Amino acid sequence: MPARLRLLRGVVIALAAAVAALLLAIGLTASGAWDGIGHRAAPRVTGADGLYFALNDMDAQAANLLLSSGGRGLAPMAPQHTAAQTEYGTARHQVSQDLLTLAAAAQGDARASQTIVGFDDGFARYQELVGRSLENDLHPEEKANALADYRTATDLLRQTLLPAALQLGQANDGAFEDTYRGARSDISAELTALLVLGGLLLAAVLAVQAALVRDFRRLLSPALAAATVCLVAACALGWSVLATQSHDLRVARRDAFDSVVALSQARALSYDANADESRYLLDPQRRGTYEQSFEDISQRLLTLPDAALDTYDGQLSDALSAYRHDHTDLRFTGYFGDEFRNITFPGERAAAESAVDAYARYEADDRTIRALVREGRMQDAAEFCIGWDTDESNHHFGEYDVALKKLIAINDRAYGRAVGSGRGALTGGLVGAGGLLAGAATLTVLGLRPRLAEFA
Repeated sequence: MPARLRLLRGVVIALAAAVAALLLAIGLTASGAWDGIGHRAAPRVTGADGLYFALNDMDAQAANLLLSSGGRGLAPMAPQHTAAQTEYGTARHQVSQDLLTLAAAAQGDARASQTIVGFDDGFARYQELVGRSLENDLHPEEKANALADYRTATDLLRQTLLPAALQLGQANDGAFEDTYRGARSDISAELTALLVLGGLLLAAVLAVQAALVRDFRRLLSPALAAATVCLVAACALGWSVLATQSHDLRVARRDAFDSVVALSQARALSYDANADESRYLLDPQRRGTYEQSFEDISQRLLTLPDAALDTYDGQLSDALSAYRHDHTDLRFTGYFGDEFRNITFPGERAAAESAVDAYARYEADDRTIRALVREGRMQDAAEFCIGWDTDESNHHFGEYDVALKKLIAINDRAYGRAVGSGRGALTGGLVGAGGLLAGAATLTVLGLRPRLAEFA
């Protein structure tokens, strides 16, 4: 009889230790997943998207500098030139910052580090070409060479640098997705293990209680009853921690970060489209190429089946009217379509609607620019394109960009809250569950001590 009680006591203690070890493993695994998401995966994705955006902004401002300097049938535009100089410097600094972010996040990843080093070399060449273009543009007799250098720089950007930045973003987002899926898979396995070990531990405690009833005619041991309560509470708390981890991971990745990625890519492409307008005005020989590029980007941002530039605005107006009448009637896809199908957080819908309204206004400005060009009013087209007055295209593009950044910020804050919640639930929940397990084991030992003492 005492041997059986000692065996049961040992089984309870061993199983309690096994559950405690499982909880420790859960904590380490989850903490590692949050570190991977917060310190490596997410910064890599946003850094690559920011790099893509800043590169396009740099190139747009370089085109604006050439447009606003005068020549090529255009009069100088001093305010626009000054604004473009400021924006160019800001974008160049942003590229440098994003490269530093990506380099820091890529530590330990030889392949990613090599990609960034190669990108650095290409970016140095791009800056050299743009610098030479702007220098040549100061001399009237070198205007043609300035344009040739800018073309070479833009070709380098579009054929090498932007694809590399896009590839970085996609690879990093894929790594984030792998981390997310791995963490969710771990949680499923850990839930199963917790159910099995917790069930065995509960069965062992009940077996001890049954032995006391059978061998000592004691219907209830207060210590063992309390141990059972502690055990159930510990397992419930562990289950709650895992459920919280699963929920916070889904919110962080699916509800928040998926939108951050889609909208950040939309913002980067929007700057590419804005640059295409300046290139369209600057380089008549490539006008058709840049117009087609603008149309292609517009369809990637907000896809309207079978729409061309001359029908895009009307179809966009019809699609937005249908949506306002019925939020489930979404007649567009693309990056904005992805966002409107993933609206989750307070204020997100209103922010998304404001962003797409501003986008529609900017798209209408593009048609004004092209109409002015067809009428031969190049000076008016250039001033409208790169001007910052309240009725000019750059001002409307700035409003669109502000609205888009507000929408991104809503999802970015939600992502941060989900990461913080997931991290916060680990420490308190698992420490509490561990304490309850220790209490259950201790109460089991104390509950058996009087009975075992009878055989001493």
